[in-house]
Amino acid sequence: MRFLAILFFLLASAAQAGDIGSPGNMLEPVRASAHAYYVQGLAGAASSANQGFMSNAGFVVTPDGVVVFDALGTPVLAEGLIRAIRKVTAQPIRRVIVSHYHADHIYGLQAFKAIGAEIWAHQGGKDYLASDEALLRMRQRREDLFPWVDEKTRLLPADRWLGGDESFELGGLHFELRYVGPAHSSEDMVMLVKEDGVLFTGDLIFKGRVPFVGDADSAAWLRALDRLAALQPSYLIPGHGAAASDAVATLQFTRQYLTYLRQKMGEAVENFVPFDEAYARTSWLQYEKLPAFHEANRANAYNTYLLMEKESISQPK
Repeated sequence: MRFLAILFFLLASAAQAGDIGSPGNMLEPVRASAHAYYVQGLAGAASSANQGFMSNAGFVVTPDGVVVFDALGTPVLAEGLIRAIRKVTAQPIRRVIVSHYHADHIYGLQAFKAIGAEIWAHQGGKDYLASDEALLRMRQRREDLFPWVDEKTRLLPADRWLGGDESFELGGLHFELRYVGPAHSSEDMVMLVKEDGVLFTGDLIFKGRVPFVGDADSAAWLRALDRLAALQPSYLIPGHGAAASDAVATLQFTRQYLTYLRQKMGEAVENFVPFDEAYARTSWLQYEKLPAFHEANRANAYNTYLLMEKESISQPK
């Protein structure tokens, strides 16, 4: 027990000091276009081993300041993102756009607030912040991601809650914020940098790992993907996985996964097959070797099964 106490103390001290081995000190900005950059999270689910670095964040450099998209999953990571931005520009960080209020995208907000950045998000995030789910997730993260998430980690509201689509200009660049939720979450926002044709999608798009579906409305999510395709971006930066110049092909992975879940679980519901039996019968060969399969797939399938039950009840007979 004494050894564990000493170990936790050392980890906590290293986290607060910005230990050189932490992802917060190893975030390298990847240039996606003339003005847009991103950092790519590690594959798999959040853990103390990867220190919560499993989602992407991006930023856009203009002559009048920087716009950031998402804040990563811990304050230490957000501080690392700020250092990554400073490798590229000394321009002030003006604004942080939040794609949605899930832990791996918002727990770093306090680091940006501390340097004076303004936080924008869709007003659906208010409901999350007031929910028991937010408190339970914070408690779980403090246990699973200690010392990277601890008692000093705070949930922050937006400085500006958006009711829907929004456009703004900064330094000669034009930003289009589009509300495409409810889909992955109730408050999904994406950001298109018009001059560069770069689209930041948040968790509407997963690449190279099994998506996290949770209790999402997958039918609405599929419609949201159609809206993203209609924007015709030249370059797409997902919430998880590498960016891509072939936006249509990149959209397909998430679309096919959601469609497969709905097809297989929908067939089970229609034929009154219990979930456990349906899950065992379904072939997962195309997904089972991907990162996050064991952590996410069964829960995704179960929640989709429940959703298909609701949809079957609501359909006119």
